[in-house]
Amino acid sequence: MTLQQLRYIIAIDDHRSFARAAESLGISQPTLSAMLVKLEEELDVRIFERNNRAVAPTTVGRDIIRQARKAVAEADNVAALVAETKGEVSGPLTISVGPTVAPYLLPRFIRHYMEDYPQVELSVQEMKSRQMAEALLQGVVDVAIGISGNSREGLLEIPLYTERFMVYLSEDCWRKLPAFRPEMLEHENMWIMREAQCLRDSAFSFCKARTKGRRVYEAGSIETLIRIVDLNGGFTIIPEMHLPMLTEQQRRNVRRIDGDYLSQRRVSLYIKEDFIRQRMLDSVTDTLLKFMPRAMMDERIVKFGIRL
Repeated sequence: MTLQQLRYIIAIDDHRSFARAAESLGISQPTLSAMLVKLEEELDVRIFERNNRAVAPTTVGRDIIRQARKAVAEADNVAALVAETKGEVSGPLTISVGPTVAPYLLPRFIRHYMEDYPQVELSVQEMKSRQMAEALLQGVVDVAIGISGNSREGLLEIPLYTERFMVYLSEDCWRKLPAFRPEMLEHENMWIMREAQCLRDSAFSFCKARTKGRRVYEAGSIETLIRIVDLNGGFTIIPEMHLPMLTEQQRRNVRRIDGDYLSQRRVSLYIKEDFIRQRMLDSVTDTLLKFMPRAMMDERIVKFGIRL
């Protein structure tokens, strides 16, 4: 059994297709199939069930693949440790970013990172919190950025930045008021974002003070919510980093939130407890500091970075 063989079965599991796995590995499909047969014969077990329509790991195959991921991750750590001692920032780096954070970070992050670290093979994936944690623990991703409070055993959570929520009002919805208080909007519709628990919690935390709210609708993105409000009235809650994406006219409809209400979200960086790639981690935080508002960033990140 070799590391190469382990990488092959991991690729098959990731893609659930011999053709796509072979393409990702840069080898032919017959070569990949022959390798799998050879490994199964060596171990005397069947790792994958396959037919014309699907490829899926067997019960024992899932256990083998889980161990394969650990072994490959440890081998990669050795190579990374050597690169670290040489002062290099190179090799593969896979980052996972939560879908409610990605629109505000990824465009600028990718541009700056690829300019500054051309030797790094950067791969970025959007994942929800649970999927993100599993991917970190399995070694599928190296670093994750998502809503705070989603750590698990075996992971380190490092506070990254704190972002305020603002209220976006329709044109005819108390536009002249300088700030938002729930009682002012008790007859209005609130529009919230599905699959964004941080936003849902914030909306409902001060929505509870309302006594006559009509209905709460759900949409799939901040952009959709804003268009709904523009055409249908009412209001929604938007993160602070969405403000630059608004037109000048739309910005006139933004109000701060007053009172003792939960009106912010915290975003953290997640890594495995045994993560050793200090320079690679520095490359991530240094890139974020290039475009993120300093006032939002955690003070320790700004002053000291992250020390493993």
